[in-house]
Amino acid sequence: MRVGLLTEGGYPYAAGEGGQWCDQLVRGLGGHEFEIYALSRGARQERCGWYGLPEQVRRVRTAPLWGDPPEALEGTAGGAYGKRERRRFGEHFAELAAAIGSVGAPPSEPADDPGPTGSSSDQAYRFADALHGLADLAHDAGGLGPALRSEQALRTLESACRAPGAHPAVYGTRVADLLAASALLERALRPLSLDWYGASDGDRGLAAVDLCHATSAGPAALPGLLAKRFFGTPLLVTEYEVRLRAYYLNSAASAAGLSLPVRTLLAAFHRLLTAEVYRRADLITPGDAQVRRWQERCGADRERLRTVPPGVDERPYEDVGEGAEGTAVDDGRTLVWAGGRTEPYLWEALDIVREAEPGVRLRVVGIPLPGNRPPDGVCFEESASPETYAAGSVVLAGAADGFPLPLVEAMFCGRATVSPDAGTVREVIGGTGLVVPPRAPRELADACLALLRDPERRARLGAAARARALELFTVERHVTAFGGIYLELISHAPVRQDAPADPSVPFAHATEARPPLSWSARQAPTWAGRR
Repeated sequence: MRVGLLTEGGYPYAAGEGGQWCDQLVRGLGGHEFEIYALSRGARQERCGWYGLPEQVRRVRTAPLWGDPPEALEGTAGGAYGKRERRRFGEHFAELAAAIGSVGAPPSEPADDPGPTGSSSDQAYRFADALHGLADLAHDAGGLGPALRSEQALRTLESACRAPGAHPAVYGTRVADLLAASALLERALRPLSLDWYGASDGDRGLAAVDLCHATSAGPAALPGLLAKRFFGTPLLVTEYEVRLRAYYLNSAASAAGLSLPVRTLLAAFHRLLTAEVYRRADLITPGDAQVRRWQERCGADRERLRTVPPGVDERPYEDVGEGAEGTAVDDGRTLVWAGGRTEPYLWEALDIVREAEPGVRLRVVGIPLPGNRPPDGVCFEESASPETYAAGSVVLAGAADGFPLPLVEAMFCGRATVSPDAGTVREVIGGTGLVVPPRAPRELADACLALLRDPERRARLGAAARARALELFTVERHVTAFGGIYLELISHAPVRQDAPADPSVPFAHATEARPPLSWSARQAPTWAGRR
């Protein structure tokens, strides 16, 4: 099977997001071929280089989602649009602008009869229709880049912001806002103009892959949507962090750089794009229940969701988890904090613990904050190693947001854990550790004391935690799960009649792709009754 891996700001770039699980997947599924289609987010990311790629990666194609459109993407849109193309662009872009301009706007009609114009289903339909219309135009005309930054696009976007039913936040859109919004929309829609869908030189691109696997529901999934539209290729979307949520958080953090109208338009675009990707994807694989809830909230069909936890390499922790000779021994007096940056409530909890058990020490994974002087007996380590967890009698780990990797590492080491009740901690740990309310020093101290004073309970919880981690969070399980999903999706995909590149490759054609035998009287064998 040939898989097209679609990424944005990640693999194969070494300075990207989600590169580790993609690398595990590509290396673990050596029986498949991979083609990587990567969108970069900045010049620095491109300068940092790539992961070392295994031989099953047949090729890598890249394109930037930053800066001006490369000359190779301009095509016919570089200034040679005819009257027919301009009319098609105007119609489709007007629909897209109207859809994103009215997302979240209060209904203009009474609540008992809102009318179709302001309904969310109407916005989704208009957006999808416009998106696929622009994709067809980009395919026919050779690109969209300059058209999306043209005077025609600016006037169309301005009309959508001034139209009745538009979101109040976009009413005050200025010329500078229109220029910024059109430039950012062009970058987000840049995958529509790429030559990844077949070229005149015979490069078939995504037309030659059997399955598209997108690492997010953002712009990375756009090539998968087009491959599904043009070639019927199945689309799998995996998110260990919801791309839409990350966009909301990043845009809020950089609010000083963009005006309110621009942020409103772009947020609406990404919201509608995410919903369209979820609607078109054959299968969506969240990494945990928190991501799954976001996806359902954004329109994903529950029947097409399947949770696949990320894989963690368990080999570095094997000696500690199995209690091999030479590893540190639980001394019953050491706490290890691997739950992120330290906060004042941690020192309060430590004071309570030391009041009851004066000999307790604390090792903190992280760097001390400036001006934050820790109590005596506290040592800091920049990063966690197996030896760090081995030295701990109780590991305090978790994550308020995202997957709690330090918690899983402690579980692989067979250590009893105490975690704040936040994020996906309960889902990860099950019943193999103690969970306390977040930022509650008394409850945190009581849980630590309960485990420090009961070595048998620590041992039981640690063994149970290691067994759970080996069952759910290994790289092997992660790769095996995706290998099964690939086969499932391709088994339900329609038969493709295109000839293989090498006719000698066995199983290049599915059995059902060949016509049945014709049993005419002249051709039938003698045992079939021929006379």
